[in-house]
Amino acid sequence: MAIHSMAGETFDRCGGLRTGELSDNNERHRLIVRNRSICQCRGSLHSKKGALLLNNSPEKKKPGRPSDQAKRDAIVAAASRRFFDKGFAATSIEQVAADASVSKVTIYNHFGDKRALFAAAVERECEKMRGFFNLQETPAGSIRERLVVIGQAMFAFLSRPEMIQFERRIAAETEHEPAIGLAFLEAGPWRMKAAFSQFLAHASASGELHIPDPDLAAEQFVSMSKGMGDLERRFGSLPSEEENAKRIAGAVDVFLLAYAPR
Repeated sequence: MAIHSMAGETFDRCGGLRTGELSDNNERHRLIVRNRSICQCRGSLHSKKGALLLNNSPEKKKPGRPSDQAKRDAIVAAASRRFFDKGFAATSIEQVAADASVSKVTIYNHFGDKRALFAAAVERECEKMRGFFNLQETPAGSIRERLVVIGQAMFAFLSRPEMIQFERRIAAETEHEPAIGLAFLEAGPWRMKAAFSQFLAHASASGELHIPDPDLAAEQFVSMSKGMGDLERRFGSLPSEEENAKRIAGAVDVFLLAYAPR
């Protein structure tokens, strides 16, 4: 009877036959075992289906964090202010991290070391320079008029107080870190020279000038346009507007005589 009752309960739970309806003990025992297995299989299948449903449910999005580029921009901006106000040696990664509201680890992950961070700051400043001295924005006109505009923009750019301070800071740091000076040249002057060389090459190809070596011609024009005024401004004696205009006009005249169309 005990076996009969237990079997009945088991089959009731599993939705199978009641053992009370069977007379053979062995057959009853075999059916109990088989239906227990069926119950277990049903439970297992139910669990797996539930797991699949859980896995297919959409995950909740976590609150967004500032992008890596935004962090990098904030770091470089903070580094630029520190480096050019205090210098390379007097600026620490801890100070830059505090100014940018990031950790030291974040700075090292982005830049690797302090010198690489300084190089990035130099590139940032040189981007400002290229925006100020953009050959693509040169107004239309004769080749002489365009060269005069370029010469004037170039000298005005070099004469800005922040540019003078920037050059002095770079020169001082280069004595201890030559790679910093190289980074400055690559990010600023050499790129601007390449842009001006392209301008001259285009003028030569269109027949306005005859320039066999645009790179050399670019250096010659820049040197003549700056003249002694570049050296004077480095030592605190800024030339007058009249002196600048006379120098630039003379540079353009000589340049056009040397590279007039054949």
